[in-house]
Parts: sequence; structure tokens; C-alpha cells
Amino acid sequence: MVNKKRNDFTPVIAIPPGETLKENIEYVNMSQTELAERTGLSIKHINEIVKGKSPITQDTALKLEYVLGIPASFWNNLEANYRETSARLKDEEDLKSEFEIVKEIPYAKMAQFGWVAPSKDKKIKVKNLRNYFGVASLKNLPLVFEGAFRKADGENVSPYALAAWLRRGELLANSIETNSFDKMKLKKMIPIFRKLTLEGPEEFYPKMVELCSSCGIALVLVPHLPKTYACGATQWISSDKAVVQLSVRGAKADIFWFTFFHEIAHIILHTKKEFHLQESESNECIEDEADTQARDWLIPPEQYKKFIMSHAYTTCTGITTFAKELEIHPCIVVGRLLHDKKISYCDFDNLRPSFKIVI
Repeated sequence: MVNKKRNDFTPVIAIPPGETLKENIEYVNMSQTELAERTGLSIKHINEIVKGKSPITQDTALKLEYVLGIPASFWNNLEANYRETSARLKDEEDLKSEFEIVKEIPYAKMAQFGWVAPSKDKKIKVKNLRNYFGVASLKNLPLVFEGAFRKADGENVSPYALAAWLRRGELLANSIETNSFDKMKLKKMIPIFRKLTLEGPEEFYPKMVELCSSCGIALVLVPHLPKTYACGATQWISSDKAVVQLSVRGAKADIFWFTFFHEIAHIILHTKKEFHLQESESNECIEDEADTQARDWLIPPEQYKKFIMSHAYTTCTGITTFAKELEIHPCIVVGRLLHDKKISYCDFDNLRPSFKIVI
């Protein structure tokens, strides 16, 4: 049995085919001028091939076969190997130039989630991330994920981390089959979504995915990544398919539900061309519109006003009774009261449970 060693040799320089051509014509005592006359090519073109400035085309390779007796396949393979080696050497340099970008991406966390293969090698990380993002260079990310880079204006927010989080949402959404987008049907779903707040995650989440899919929306949960600070995002991956992406950041039911309704509001109120990212804090007018709509869907303004005026929010019974009237979970009411600073974070914490959705 013969053991064949794997050839792992990687050239460190690319030798142009012209070098081999020069050696062969010198061996037969032929000048570049004579070769030009015999092939019908210009002296200038022969000289450029010898210097590596011009490639040996298939047509030229055939001419060299007739003149030098060396098969055209030899010259074609020589040229192809040279071009591939040159490209690989250039790629090696490009890899190094992307090391700084890799530092901005939470690679270890992504590997922990199973999005990329674990590695400590910088070059392998760059290659894995290129494959993950579907780009030839990580330098192209600002163009491909323009929205993320435009939105990432916080002091500690990394646009590259945001791009990684959004890319995961895209990949998951592509595997979800949806109907064509139907805005009217989505609006009719709002009361149904509200009632789902009364159920546990293991019950309501599969229903949410199915209901959203029937309206043309791919609902995806993507774990929170460091340096993103994103609660949710909305984007369109086609004219008939929207993506609502949630991070379950904060692990509180009221935050999850408000974020979901906020993103649904974007889809209903705003254009398909827009990309929306909900961060922990936002003062943009368009985000305020989505906040207002989500707030009013969950708790109608007039009913909330009467509730506050009655001071029923000061007792656990008052809150649960009000939530029962609205057919929503009490945590939604507590979350609203916290936002409006009617209560403190230590109040009614038992009505605001933490929860986990298995992704």
C-alpha cells in the first residue's frame, strides 16, 4: 500500500508564462523578432508576453504549438495557473487588510451560536465571514448592509456587528415560506396578536410565525449580539416579503411584545424602501410614529386615560383587572406604566415575568 502525501504547497510568488516562453526560445536560439515573424504577432506583443504584461491567449497558445512544438494545452495551463496564483496571492494581501474589520465583529459569539466555525486564525476568520455575509470582501459590507451602517450612530454600536445580526435574520427568513404581502390582512391580525400575549412562549411563538407568514412576513428570532443594542428590525427582502427580526433583548415579555408591535407598525405605516432598526433609545420621528401606533394597539388611548385617572394602577388587582378587560397580559400594562413613569421598576415585578423563547 502506497501512502500518498497531500500536496499542500502554496506558491509565494507568481511566475508569468512569459518567463518560460523566454527560456524556450533562447534554448532554440530564436529571437523575439523571429518568433514574432513566425507567429504573425507583433514584436511588441511578444515582448509584452515575455515581460508578463500580456496573457497567452488560446489563439496565441496554438500559434506557439506550431512554432515551438510545445502543446497549446501546456501554455494554456501555464497561463491559468499563473492567473490563479496571482489572484490567490492578492487575496492573501486582501485578507490581511480586513483584519481590523474582524475586530469589530463578535466572531466568538457568532461561533458560539453556530453561525460560523470556531477559529483563532485571523485569515480563516476573514474567509468564514466572507462566506457568512456572501461577499468577496468584508470591505463591501457598508454597501451591502447600508442601513445598518447608517443607523449605527451610537457611541458603542458597531455597524459590523449590526450587519452580522441582520445577516442572520436574512438567512433565517430565506428558509421561511410566506404568502405575498397583504397589508389589509395584517391589520386584521392585530387583535389576534394582542390575545397571544396571554399565552406562554412555547404556545404563542409558533402561532405568530404562522400568522405572520400568512400575511407575507417572515418572523425570525436572532440572539442579541454584543455591540448591536438592537431590540428589533424590519426590512424587505423582496417586494412581497418583509422580515421582522427580534432579539429578545431584555428577556421581558412586555419588551418583546412592544418590539413586535413596533415592527409591525413600521410595515403598515412606512414604505417598503425603508429599513428600520429599533434600538434601546431612538428619537427619530419615524420611530416615534411606530412607538405611538404600537402603544395604541396594545392599550387604546381612551381606556388608558380612564385607567390612569381612576388610580387603579396603584394596586395589583387594579392592573390585572384592567388587563383582563383589554384581553392582554398584565405585563403589557406594567410595561406601559413603567415607560410613563407612573410606577418604579421595583413595583409589580411579579406581573412582569422574564421569559425565554427557544430559538
